[in-house]
Amino acid sequence: MRIPSVNELKEKFSKIYPSYPLSYFLEPSRRVAQIIREKWQKGELERLEEPYLRDLMEKVFNEYETPSLKRVINATGVVIHTNLGRSPLSEKAIEEIVKVAKYYSNLEFDLKEGKRGSRYVHVEEILKEITQAEGALVVNNNAAAVLISLNTLAYGKEVIVSRGELVEIGGSFRIPEVMKWAGCILKEVGTTNKTHLFDYENAITENTAMLLKVHRSNFEIVGFTKEVSLEELVNLGKRFGIPVMKDLGSGCFVDFSEYGMKKELTVQEVLKAGVDIVTFSGDKLLGGPQAGIILGKKELIEKIKKNPLNRALRIDKLTLAGLEATLRLYRDKALAIEHIPVLKMIFTPKQKLHKKAKYLLRKLKELKLKNFNFKVVETINKTGGGALPTLDLISYAVAVESKFSPQAVQKTLRENDPPIITRIDEDKLLIDVRCLFDKDYEEIIKAFKKFKDEERSSF
Repeated sequence: MRIPSVNELKEKFSKIYPSYPLSYFLEPSRRVAQIIREKWQKGELERLEEPYLRDLMEKVFNEYETPSLKRVINATGVVIHTNLGRSPLSEKAIEEIVKVAKYYSNLEFDLKEGKRGSRYVHVEEILKEITQAEGALVVNNNAAAVLISLNTLAYGKEVIVSRGELVEIGGSFRIPEVMKWAGCILKEVGTTNKTHLFDYENAITENTAMLLKVHRSNFEIVGFTKEVSLEELVNLGKRFGIPVMKDLGSGCFVDFSEYGMKKELTVQEVLKAGVDIVTFSGDKLLGGPQAGIILGKKELIEKIKKNPLNRALRIDKLTLAGLEATLRLYRDKALAIEHIPVLKMIFTPKQKLHKKAKYLLRKLKELKLKNFNFKVVETINKTGGGALPTLDLISYAVAVESKFSPQAVQKTLRENDPPIITRIDEDKLLIDVRCLFDKDYEEIIKAFKKFKDEERSSF
């Protein structure tokens, strides 16, 4: 069997897709030739028929043209799913991002004065309004916020941290390592489960630049424990003239306890306690785009702004547009919960989730799939993203049982367009409805329609 040359395949591609330049088909042609060669070597292809070749070329070209980063359907029930892009944005945020992306903007132009301005003004005032902070700065993520704050305020000096707060989050982001690269000297105090105020006080020296408190946002220590409150640490810092910094990790502006959930420290409460600097993410519980937000005393924020690292860690215009639009929704708490997807998903009543699951169940049963059984089951969700680790959210899912293994069905759904990401629990595939958008239901039904092919006996 003769394998077509790359040049021959390029010519064939140009006839199938005449609107593209010939040079565009170099890589697809190489891929087609490689597939044919491998199949021939394995004995899977003895003759190269024209219909087969055309189908292969179209398949390869479609894959070549498909973006790597794509929309997926989150049927896992995990709201802030780190691997699935964390928090989806509100319609208002998307609208503002599109406008700024499509046209020119006043990113760094003062429209009133008619001269160069600062990109940070677009979110600085709204952050100060919502939180009552003296100053505000936004960088590209919370790791950057922690890094630049420590580098600015404690370079070459000691930073005191409780051993129970030397956390690691996803992607091996560790507080000790961030402090090292920020040029600080870590000074651990207390023990894993107990740290007292006198531990901090006894550790203070002439070289102490900061008292750092890190929120254990992705785990909790319970039992025989003791930690120093923010208020106590702030008072200690004032006595010695040392700034106190709080890394919230996943900061939020809404008090969850008002809605019958476990109390989570809000950004406003941290600032009210008197901390000098607080850092948190914009793309977790806040529900905005990826950003690291730094709030606190004006004089300290101004110092951080002047750090040369700020140029390397600054956010772009699209992030600013999305973040500003998200923050504006927080001017009214009810408005934020209604329009910011992550909050809406967390606060959706279980009765409504049960109704959604029953709707999906009915639609799946209407397909009359011979090899499948469906039923609604109660599930427990986690917020995800390292936020609220002990908060259990009651939800509902459609459990899928079939003659095929749950792993095989899961793989097929994952290869769907758009991919449907599910979870397996107790050997059952679950399609959790908490994080589904209205249009996702139709896509799920369409995906299961493909199983009606009786000839498909395995995946």
